[in-house]
Amino acid sequence: MKDTLAIALSKGKLLEPALELFKRVGLAPKDVSPDSRRLIFEHAASGTTLMIVRPSDVPTYVEYGVVDAGIVGADVLLEQAADVYEPLDLGFGACRLAVAALQSERGSAKTSPLRKPQALTAPNGRHATRLRVATKYPNMTERYFTQQGIPIEIIKLYGSVELAPLVGLADRIVDLVSSGKTLRAHNLAVTDVIMESTARLIVNRASLKLKHKQVHGLIESLRAGLQGGRA
Repeated sequence: MKDTLAIALSKGKLLEPALELFKRVGLAPKDVSPDSRRLIFEHAASGTTLMIVRPSDVPTYVEYGVVDAGIVGADVLLEQAADVYEPLDLGFGACRLAVAALQSERGSAKTSPLRKPQALTAPNGRHATRLRVATKYPNMTERYFTQQGIPIEIIKLYGSVELAPLVGLADRIVDLVSSGKTLRAHNLAVTDVIMESTARLIVNRASLKLKHKQVHGLIESLRAGLQGGRA
């Protein structure tokens, strides 16, 4: 409906802080929980409908107008290059999209940046002139290594990326890193940081025009909620 806003929230680590923010500014039911199995929550008092979807689907839902707005990590947004309006950095969910290697491969993380492989010896003993990089982010990975002038072969994985160097599938991985505990548990360490990522509010471009008042109200409410939360 014209007077309501549909908003997609990302499942996973961004969901709880997003719901807390929406509750704080009166845009979500007080009893809504990240543990609920429901995927759609209507909040008649504010005229909002919240939909819980996979993070990788949020930009698609917003770009195609299934929802008017969404909350998603900058990493997903840049990987997909969706045609959406991005008015607000929400600040939570901070992490890094980083290159990582086995401890024995990287030397010192501060003193051993990426280098062009010439006679690279991979973990499985093979020799190659291009790095094998395992990642869930093939587009950003390719752009980054191309800018560095380093030839690579991308291996697309959907989970447990940190296993790839351990079994000789890849020489490097590109993945999100928060505390670094998972990397250390698998004898991996960050060698390069591609980008810093936080949660972003994104808006459908048609909704920005057709529901300007409601969208502007959403942006200002969330901005005020963030400032109040930091006070």
